[in-house]
Amino acid sequence: MTRTDTIVAPATPPGRGGIGIVRVSGPKVPEIAAVLLGELPPARTARFARFLDAAQEPIDAGLGLFFPAPHSYTGEHVLELHGHGGPAVLEAVVARILELGARRAQPGEFTLRAFLNEKVDLTQAEAIADLIDAGSREAARAAMRSLQGEFSAMVHGLTEAVIDVRMYVEAAIDFPEEEIDFLADRQLQERFRALTDHFEGIEHSARQGALLREGMTVVLAGRPNAGKSSLLNRLAGYDAAIVTPIPGTTRDIVRERIDIDGMPLHVLDTAGLRDGADAVEAEGIRRAHEQMRRADRVLFVIDLLQDPQGAAYREERERLPHDVPVTLVLNKSDLAAGIPLADTVAGPPRVAVSALTGDGIERLRAHLKDCVGFKNIDTGTVSARRRHLDALLRARRMVEEAERRLHESRSGELVAEDLRGAQQALSEITGVFTSEDLLGRIFGSFCIGK
Repeated sequence: MTRTDTIVAPATPPGRGGIGIVRVSGPKVPEIAAVLLGELPPARTARFARFLDAAQEPIDAGLGLFFPAPHSYTGEHVLELHGHGGPAVLEAVVARILELGARRAQPGEFTLRAFLNEKVDLTQAEAIADLIDAGSREAARAAMRSLQGEFSAMVHGLTEAVIDVRMYVEAAIDFPEEEIDFLADRQLQERFRALTDHFEGIEHSARQGALLREGMTVVLAGRPNAGKSSLLNRLAGYDAAIVTPIPGTTRDIVRERIDIDGMPLHVLDTAGLRDGADAVEAEGIRRAHEQMRRADRVLFVIDLLQDPQGAAYREERERLPHDVPVTLVLNKSDLAAGIPLADTVAGPPRVAVSALTGDGIERLRAHLKDCVGFKNIDTGTVSARRRHLDALLRARRMVEEAERRLHESRSGELVAEDLRGAQQALSEITGVFTSEDLLGRIFGSFCIGK
């Protein structure tokens, strides 16, 4: 894969549709357009044209749009062909363009070229994919804000603040006779405090954005017939899982994606936990434990009528993952007088619900949002990814280490080195400093044609 190639791919999803778009980018676009359409269309002007094969017979007919470099999505010459959306027609157009010297684009290669040609930075490029994949209106708005550069501006502002403190420290190193005075200066301490506040503001917005994109995964666990499947159906708003009075109805994992005020909630209903199950049910229980280890939280469902003392949780507690938080969901609260759960079951938070009537479901939703710190989306939320949060955390820890060294040893060289590391970690977010391996992982997850 080289940047001098001319690439082609359908820009619309596979399948049958009214309109299909083929996108071409690279140095050969003008000559390909002249042969395929009979002429090069005027810049940024939609022109009706027939798309011609090697025998000058029309493959299809539609609109041709030419975007000359550098004023295009990729920064290169770009041709877009808007024709009919039949798979055979689109493939015939692509095949003809391949004959004229292009090659098929790799996933995300158009956006990769936009990044390499400095049309977008890395956060904006990722926001393009997030906008396409957005599962809610809130997630789409956050992705659009990142695409417009709001998250990049936040990171650039924080990076400049780190550079400003680093320059101040390095000035002390350059004038060693005054180093102690420089590093003891109250102004430097105030700059470190301002950096901490700056980190907190960006991290809050990024955490909310990451939750909008990735959401939270919870596993419903508990004894057979505790009401796990009924709870899943109530959360989903329809009958996603089979519910019967027969214990052990659920044997495999049932997955549902639910929206909570814009945050994706991935709910997994699992086989009831019990001893003496048959071979099929035992496999379901094994899978249940496997999913619990991967979850963000386990919702352990207790039947208040059959198990008012919470014996099921006490018996299973040691077999649950120790590093995954648990919430006790006390089901059938409409049939039980009060919540007589034994005080010996200490620790996990508990929410009383009725999967049958829906009572307490809103409290459970609010509890799940509180568990991950998800708030109602405001205008400052931007689309963010786990790697952004990891980079922010690394940068913040380096700044904290720099401040610690400043107070304990007044070693200007070590403080400056920590600040340099923080600056580099922040630069990874926007792609000022990045690796080929990281770019491959990011753009490899894009759809072909984007």
